[in-house]
Amino acid sequence: MTAFLRPLFGRRARLRWLHLVLGGALAVPYVLAGEVVIGPVTGWADVLGSLPLQLAAFATGLPVAAVTALFPPVRPLEAGAVRWLCGVEPGLLAYGPARTRGEKGRTAAWFTLHLGIGAIVAGLSLAVPPFAVVLMALPFSAGLRHSRFGMPEVWGEGWVLALAPVAGAALLVALAGCAAGSGALLARWAPALLGPSARDRLAAAEARAADLAVRNRLARELHDSVGHALSAVMLQAGAARRVLDTDPGFVREALAAIEDTTRRTVGELDAVLGVLRDGDPTGTAPAPTLAADLDGLLRRTRAAGPRITATVTADVATLPPPVSREAYRIVQEGLSNALRHGGDQRAVALRIDAAGDHLEITLANALAAAGPAADRPGGGHGLRGIADRARLLGGTFEAGAVQGRWRLRVRLPLAVPGANRRTTAEGSV
Repeated sequence: MTAFLRPLFGRRARLRWLHLVLGGALAVPYVLAGEVVIGPVTGWADVLGSLPLQLAAFATGLPVAAVTALFPPVRPLEAGAVRWLCGVEPGLLAYGPARTRGEKGRTAAWFTLHLGIGAIVAGLSLAVPPFAVVLMALPFSAGLRHSRFGMPEVWGEGWVLALAPVAGAALLVALAGCAAGSGALLARWAPALLGPSARDRLAAAEARAADLAVRNRLARELHDSVGHALSAVMLQAGAARRVLDTDPGFVREALAAIEDTTRRTVGELDAVLGVLRDGDPTGTAPAPTLAADLDGLLRRTRAAGPRITATVTADVATLPPPVSREAYRIVQEGLSNALRHGGDQRAVALRIDAAGDHLEITLANALAAAGPAADRPGGGHGLRGIADRARLLGGTFEAGAVQGRWRLRVRLPLAVPGANRRTTAEGSV
């Protein structure tokens, strides 16, 4: 019994019924406008006293409703009502105003259907329940049976009267079925009539892609800047602890490097959080570049103990800003990987060369027994970030074991049409 009644009287059916009743309420002004037209045309002063004239007024008012559906607020309002009352998924509806001819036509068709079907269901909802109650009460009220509501010519006094309650209950079930069926039909038609057009879907896809691009860039920045800083601070603190009693000078240098690293990282973190809060990178701290910040990066990393040999033959001061920013992050993440996964021999060789129209970055270090990214669960995000940065500028990325050493090699084009504009548009943090 519950399975039978839920589609007729369940929560979703009740909400859809309410949606239809609201459509009927919206149809009332248009029906009244139709009566204003039908009365003078037919010469009848009392249009409400004639069912055919009422139907004619109803048919006259619906085209007026279709015309008013062309106003911009109609589609957002109807889409919101359909979402909350008809149970249609939000992604299947368009919430902006209708702009093209096709969108306006579909909105007008939906509004006309909503008001037309809603007016019929609302009228039945007003008329059927009282009549059904009278039928169910007839066998139990003699006064009601002999009144004009009792219709003695229909039910009489015999066994037929016993069917009146059954007929009343059947009318209520039929009304609920009509409302549930009408609501289900409107819910099925809503995505086709109120759904997004191809242009809306394209705009939503572009907005989603732009949002993902910004989020991915922020994730890379947080991983490379904060991750590198934490790795460096951990190694610096560990090295200082081991020589605390034997080499105070190194301890002071390590503590100074920790202070400098954390200060710079806090600044970069504030910049990234500012982008997350405001959604606009304007006014945030500039991103570090290879030209301005490579020496400081090497100095802070060396304070952790590794021996870093840096050979820079490229003129980093003349690099395009996007290339300089991405190259700095690539070197930073490469050094972090070398510190975390370089095994017992913490010796790193860094080369930055200009090979024709490309900038070539090479880092080599001792290969740990388990390989890089195996020391830490979930590792490997840094290499993917480097690959993403290289691919963003149209470059190439290679990483792997070569003759017992781990080698990272990245080639970045110095001038790629469109790459600078795309990188700059994402914002710098």
